[in-house]
Amino acid sequence: MRLNVVLRYVGMVLLFVAAFMLLSAAISYFNGMDSAYYPLLLSSLLTALLGAFPLIFVDKSEQITTKEGYCIVVGSWLVACVVGMFPYLIWGGEFNLINSWFESVSGFTTTGASILNDVEALPRGMQFWRMSSTWIGGIGVVMFALVILPSLGRSKQTLSSVELSSLAKDNYRYRTQMIVQILLVVYVGLTVVATLLLKLAGMDWFDAVAHAMSSCATSGFSTRSASIGYFDSPAIETVLTCTMLIAGIHFGLIYATVTGKRNNVFRSEVTKTYFAIFLAVSLFVAISLRIADTYPSIFASLRYSAFQVASLMSTSGFATANTNLWTPFAIILLMFCSIICACAGSTSGGVKVDRLLFAAKIVRNRVRQQQHPNAVLRIRVDGIMQEDRVLDSVMIFFVIYIIMLFVGTLF
Repeated sequence: MRLNVVLRYVGMVLLFVAAFMLLSAAISYFNGMDSAYYPLLLSSLLTALLGAFPLIFVDKSEQITTKEGYCIVVGSWLVACVVGMFPYLIWGGEFNLINSWFESVSGFTTTGASILNDVEALPRGMQFWRMSSTWIGGIGVVMFALVILPSLGRSKQTLSSVELSSLAKDNYRYRTQMIVQILLVVYVGLTVVATLLLKLAGMDWFDAVAHAMSSCATSGFSTRSASIGYFDSPAIETVLTCTMLIAGIHFGLIYATVTGKRNNVFRSEVTKTYFAIFLAVSLFVAISLRIADTYPSIFASLRYSAFQVASLMSTSGFATANTNLWTPFAIILLMFCSIICACAGSTSGGVKVDRLLFAAKIVRNRVRQQQHPNAVLRIRVDGIMQEDRVLDSVMIFFVIYIIMLFVGTLF
């Protein structure tokens, strides 16, 4: 493996991150040069220098190996999280070294957790950087960089193959360059539409842009300490619920639906399962809340349950209610949603509905095999026969996920 080549590509990603820091500094400048202006400007310069250094001293390579591709992707994520804490650390406030690193990692991984006790205390520039980090992380720092690096040749195919999971690639029937463009068009397009709808729903422009970026990345970062509950608006909650649900669908299917292709959202077995789970869980949670008299009517119960289920199922983490006060039955269902989550090929995390559907069909086939030992049973999804290697990878993922969940719980 050529370490110098890996460093060169990681440097390209750092230049891309530095550009967003500079954009955040511009936001600070136009907001009266608030206290985040110089920290963001200095962070942008430091990150740009770190990124430019390997580009100057390392010769260009037209092709990279798969092993180098994995190192570039992992290295880009790790280094982006490190440089992403520069603005927080230089600005100060609640951000010491550990807190800065935590907030940066939370942003780039779209986890949405925060150390901040008073989000409103952050200046506009710093809030925009916070949203930028999570927006970049939503689609992936490497995928974003591939869009602005058109001259990578076959290296682009290697990097995109490493960045996308095997399940995510199943719904794409295009060349690598086209896949990257589809991801960007859907992602940016959804962000723009969500911004306009949130503005119409009553948010100001900055809040609308910030929450659109966060909801499309399924992160849950908010400009308010009380999250979406601060606005107390059914219209805003409806827009965000729809945005989070759409962001949880495979981007290739969204593109196919908009362009009138046959393999669209309405024909996808995975997407149908995804929406069926959302509707069923939302209804059961609402009934549970109404029976417990948590809210005065079934409509109020549905309002809060649908938003919270969409938030957890898409791994966004926005909140409009204190779910600690909800019934144990409702909390268990929400936990189920937070583990299964949305679809592969989206910005959502978690196990994914795809794997849940595969696992259910594997179990069903195993039961049938016990009844008919000589039968040849194959698993189909959307009419496509699935290979054994795909099914094996699904079950391996489940086992590793459960082990990590158990180990993490012990720690």
